[in-house]
Amino acid sequence: MSKIPQVKEFGGFPVVTAEKMRYLDNKASLEHGIPSQTLMENAGRAVAEETLRFAAAELGKRPPALTVAVCCGKGNNGGDGLVAARYLKLAGAAVKVFILPPKETGYGELVVKNLQAARDAGVPVALTAKEDLDALLAEFSAADVLLDALLGVSAVGKPTGPVHRVIQLMNKSARPIIAVDLPSGLSPDTGHHSGVFITARLTLTLGFAKSGLMAAHAQKNTGTVKVLPIGYPQSLIEEAGR
Repeated sequence: MSKIPQVKEFGGFPVVTAEKMRYLDNKASLEHGIPSQTLMENAGRAVAEETLRFAAAELGKRPPALTVAVCCGKGNNGGDGLVAARYLKLAGAAVKVFILPPKETGYGELVVKNLQAARDAGVPVALTAKEDLDALLAEFSAADVLLDALLGVSAVGKPTGPVHRVIQLMNKSARPIIAVDLPSGLSPDTGHHSGVFITARLTLTLGFAKSGLMAAHAQKNTGTVKVLPIGYPQSLIEEAGR
């Protein structure tokens, strides 16, 4: 079994495992009264702001000249991406969302809410249907930057189905990829992968760095790692470090 890197702090914040992250999210809502939607809103806004900084510094692109393709999964990582897409659109960038098809039970409540909010803001949304996947390469190659919001800390095992192909096409586009929370396909705990994974230029990890991002072998896939505060109270931050 792969070992979890024993790095305790990064970017001024504690480093946590996926299990600890889920515990902290639940505690933020149940004991500190911070709705999950608020955390998601804060996360997406912070991701959008950092994406704009990256585009200006690395690509010389200001919002009116910037084209962003946001690839969203069906879970809360995808919800973060939808919020980011809305803020990028509001900043003046040209944004398009590509979202994985929902489960048989549909998308979760937060994804439904933020999908509608993105559409209301004028963000075009396309479903990554199985029969049309290869057509996405042209869309990705035409963008200045791609946002990877496909898989978050709850994902386990090798990506399969449409997400597998979307990951391959994002990498094939040779456009710079910014990963939301962690590059899709990487283990949040160990930083290892099972053969299908995003190679990011920048990883914007939310709230706390995930232990897998600290692994030396993960660095070629994470690019630069930056922790984005998303509104956890100081007492919870301190608990995360214990």
